[in-house]
Amino acid sequence: MADIEIGIIGGSGLYNMAGLTAVEQAEVQTPFGDPSDVITIGSYQGERIAFLPRHGRGHTLMPGRVPYQANIYALKSLGVKYLVAVSACGSLREAFAPGHIVIPDQLFDHTRNRTSTFFGDGLVAHAGVADPFSPAFSQAVAAAVQAAGGTVHAGGTFITIEGPRFSTKAESHTFRQWGMHIIGMTTSPEAFLAREAEIAYAVMAHVTDYDVWHENEEPVTVEAVIRVLQANTQLAQEAIKILVEQKQTWAGDLPAHHALQDALITDRKQIPAGIRRRLGLLVDKYLAD
Repeated sequence: MADIEIGIIGGSGLYNMAGLTAVEQAEVQTPFGDPSDVITIGSYQGERIAFLPRHGRGHTLMPGRVPYQANIYALKSLGVKYLVAVSACGSLREAFAPGHIVIPDQLFDHTRNRTSTFFGDGLVAHAGVADPFSPAFSQAVAAAVQAAGGTVHAGGTFITIEGPRFSTKAESHTFRQWGMHIIGMTTSPEAFLAREAEIAYAVMAHVTDYDVWHENEEPVTVEAVIRVLQANTQLAQEAIKILVEQKQTWAGDLPAHHALQDALITDRKQIPAGIRRRLGLLVDKYLAD
């Protein structure tokens, strides 16, 4: 299965995509526990694609309980080099209306209780995340959404909050004053772990509401979020198809694929054997004798 280069992480219905063939289910074990669910693998025009429901089928995992490390490690173990994260988000800007798609280029981590690295326990790495999303891959995702007929905004800062509650009005207004554009609950630490796994990562953020800052709109509700996401599922599927069809125009060796090249700082003689084995998938190419 190690020939699967494109991964999709998002809602559990994304893999019910017309034209997907040779569908199979993969139970992937990782040193970081089990991923959110089994991974669905299928072929579209000869390209193998891996789909992972972030919150589990039936949405059973809260944002703070998603096994982010296991999810990214599992996709990496399948060979994924390009990962599209399909996410719901609230809008903090008038121009980003419900139903629109945002492909953010910056990320602000406002979570409190999540592990955002694979490293530790004797092996230290400092990965660069000045640009937390792959610029080239994000551009390809934006183009695919536009070609699928979506209203897309290329660029914007995505703030991740801890959840599972929605924001207070005071918080929402503060995030706007900070210069944030959209708000969600899952992009951190997903983006940072994807960087450590040397996977080019882009977010297809579906605007479901105006959060709670907009005085002329109803405050965000679960019902509103689900309604917009269901309406946009077909758009996301069409964008994924176009992305696959156009792969030869955007795929290649990207900076994200070498994120650990200068990031490992621990003297290799000091790395415990156990942690070396645990992280071998990520670091062996840099630590090989």
